[in-house]
Amino acid sequence: PGYGLRAARALYDPLVYRRIRAALGGRVKYVICGGSPLGRRLASFYAGAGIGVFEGYGLTETTAAATVTPPLRPRLGTVGQPLPGTGVHIADDGEVLLRGGQVFGGYWDRERQAPVDVTRDGGWLATGDLGALDDDGYLTITGRKTDVIITSGGKNVAPAPLEDWLRAHPLVGQCLVVGDNRPYITALLTLEPDGLGHWRQMTKKQDVPLRDLVDDEDLRAALQRAVDEANRLVSRAESIRAFKVLPVEFTEENGYLTPSLKLRRAAIVRDFGEEIAGLYGR
Repeated sequence: PGYGLRAARALYDPLVYRRIRAALGGRVKYVICGGSPLGRRLASFYAGAGIGVFEGYGLTETTAAATVTPPLRPRLGTVGQPLPGTGVHIADDGEVLLRGGQVFGGYWDRERQAPVDVTRDGGWLATGDLGALDDDGYLTITGRKTDVIITSGGKNVAPAPLEDWLRAHPLVGQCLVVGDNRPYITALLTLEPDGLGHWRQMTKKQDVPLRDLVDDEDLRAALQRAVDEANRLVSRAESIRAFKVLPVEFTEENGYLTPSLKLRRAAIVRDFGEEIAGLYGR
């Protein structure tokens, strides 16, 4: 790093990074992450704070982790390399297949009183996740096979990269990318309460009701910049052309998130069908 970057970090460490380390106990050097995508940008933030992140990937059916970041060889944005004894293969359609001694024997069939084998030829378990392997064997998860959007023009779009990038923005709580059987991609956004509170103070709009704020020109301009940044990750055909800000949050209590905080896509599309239709009726 050059002098400017070293100087910036010297200033940033006591202001931000030291507080992060203190919140994690003060002496933490490593953390383990799994269950949902961490994202390259957030992993970079923790690395800058001096905290190494060991990111892993696995399923209940694989008895926990199948891959993990190897010590001293992190590759941000990936979930690491296969653990010893584990095989990882990418199918022709991009689905991640796993094999190894820790893969379960099948789901229990109560009527037959025996397990039902669900593995493919050669003992490969289809995970339902989409991914890619690089030349060094690091696995990157790009989305869920069932979440792939197919536009009316026949373009296949994985929504996860766009959604993960936008969720990392301070103003965005949740993001649902839409476009199945539609001419282009759009998105529904909810607002992050803490980030919105800070934005209200900075723009002197503390007294504006939320139902009016979702159409505020300044707020939409800030969110449009975030959408433009996310669109840089994908091609023009895969980019978000329009978005709608909702005056509600997606939570487990209102039925829009699972207990593991994943989006219940069908429920959101059903209940906000009018808002989605409006994105295509302009």
